[in-house]
Parts: sequence; structure tokens; C-alpha cells
Amino acid sequence: MNGPGEILSNVVASQMAEHAPYGGVVPEIAARAHVEVIDDVIRSALRDAKTSLDEVDAIGATAGPGLNGGLMVGLTTAKALAIAAGKPFYAINHLEGHALTARLTDGMAFPLLLLLVSGGHTQILLVRGVGDYHRLGTTIDDALGEAFDKTAKLLGLPYPGGPAVEKEAARHPSDHPLPDLPTPMLGRPGFDFSFSGLKTAVRQAAQESAEDDGKIGDQAVQAVCAGFQRSVCRVLEDRVGRALDHAKQMHSKPLPLVVAGGVAANAAVRATLERVAVKGGSTLLAPPLHLCTDNGAMIAWATIERMAQNMPPSGMDFPPRPRWPLDAKTTPKIGSGKRGAKA
Repeated sequence: MNGPGEILSNVVASQMAEHAPYGGVVPEIAARAHVEVIDDVIRSALRDAKTSLDEVDAIGATAGPGLNGGLMVGLTTAKALAIAAGKPFYAINHLEGHALTARLTDGMAFPLLLLLVSGGHTQILLVRGVGDYHRLGTTIDDALGEAFDKTAKLLGLPYPGGPAVEKEAARHPSDHPLPDLPTPMLGRPGFDFSFSGLKTAVRQAAQESAEDDGKIGDQAVQAVCAGFQRSVCRVLEDRVGRALDHAKQMHSKPLPLVVAGGVAANAAVRATLERVAVKGGSTLLAPPLHLCTDNGAMIAWATIERMAQNMPPSGMDFPPRPRWPLDAKTTPKIGSGKRGAKA
């Protein structure tokens, strides 16, 4: 199955309102919200697709990585549906869903280079085939989406932080100075990322900009957001540019660059990646924004791709995997599921 595919339905139940008061995702609230909406989401998806459970070929569900509570709700429901309807069940790594979305939307051929930038993951992956992934780089601490959210929280901006930071950065006058924020890992060998130092520098800049009452003025917020976004784009340009050059040497040709994850919605990030791709003789593909973030269509497509390769269904004893790297052979690091000292 090479794609592109046709999406008959793609129902997403947002939990933004539930988590906004806390400035981030609360695992207990997320799990409870899954339980409350999952039946309605399934009914809506079948209705929108004008089909029935008996007519589908298989049941696919995200088994990880992610929060254990939400994974358990989804997996249990999917297994029950598969047993009740007599359908094969596929446990899908949601990172694989992101990795294959470009084939769903554009029929992108293998191999390709994927930059995954979300609240939970920041990785550069060589996608060589279904089930064939090689991780070139990952974050050794915070994911980029998490860094955006924490920056927003430090500055008193609403959740989710990414859109709020981008909005304030766009308001900063281009001829006004920016705070001198670090660009972690810039120029270093390899392809890994680090954002914790940048987050610390944002906190210091915010504290230095605070007025006597402890509040940060609008101009200072805009400057810090613009400075943060500039540092992020410089790091991405360096890390992704190196990865594109490396992939070109490995495959004797430029590989297309695909970006996925919530941070892919950021216009400055997209412009940076477009520039990097052109410089490397490549092209950038960014799927539509509603397919960059987690969604059911990408999990369904990953299921279809696995079936097309005659890969066997998953067993009903397949457990949720909160930490499930796509490339199991790569040495784990903090940002890819290993906690403790840097690997």
C-alpha cells in the first residue's frame, strides 16, 4: 500500500479545556476523559464513514508510547471490538503513525527523513520501510513541544503554549533587540537535541524582565518569545541540516524531509525547515496540521500498511507500552524513555 489514501472519517476528541487550568496534561484527568468519550468517538467515526463495524477489515489502536491510563483505555476497547466483530487486532506505535502519514497524504516513497517535534518527542528518524526505522537523533532532556509549553507557563501565557508563544513572538517589532538566549547543541557532532538549558535561560530572562510587582510586561514577553523561537529555529536548522547531509551520503541522493507533531504548526519552524530542505537539495513535506498532531487516521493508515506487508496481527495479550521507541536498536537516552544520567 503506497498511498495516497482516502480518509473516510477522523474524529478527534480534544481535552485542551480539561488540562488548560493546570498548564499541562494531567494523567488522571486524561485517562478519565478517555473513558468518558471513547464510545461516542467510535460511533461518530463509523457514522461519518458511513460504515459498520462488520464492514471494517481490522482494528488498530495506539499501544504506545504515551500515558499509561489513556493507552489502557484505548487498547482494552480496541481488543473488545476486535473480539466482538471477529476482526484482526493491530497494536500500533503512534510514532509509526507519524512516520507513515506522508504516504497517507502524498504517497511518499521510501526512504525519507522524518523530524518528529511534539510535546512528548523530538526525534530525527530515517524511515526506510514499514517497521524499518533508524533513529539518528533525539532530545537528551525536554521535547521541543514541552519547551514551548514551559516557556509559555513561565511567561504567564495560556496552555497550549506553542500557539501562544508563536503569537507573542510575531508581535515583537523586528527592529527591537532580543534577549541573548543559548542555542544548545549548535555545531556539536551528531544529531541530538537539548532544550533544558534554553528553558532555564528563558526563566532567567523572564525574572530579569519582571517589574516591581513581579509581572512581566507585554514588550518583555514578546521579546523573550521571539528570542526563544529564534534559538529553536537555529538549533533545528543545524541539527536537521546535518541529518539531511548524513542521509544524502548514506543513500547517495537527497531524501525528502517530512515534519510531523504539534510543533510543525509553527510558521517560523516550517519556514526554517523549508530553507534547510532547499539548501540540502531536498523538499519539505508537512502534512495538513490536523494530521501532524495525534489522530486516528494515521493509526488506521499504519494498520493498513502493516496488513499490506502481510505482517501478523498483535496478540490479545499485547500490553500498553508507555515507552516504546521506534528504533529499539538505538541506545536509549533520557528524552527517548531513559531516565537518569545522560547516555
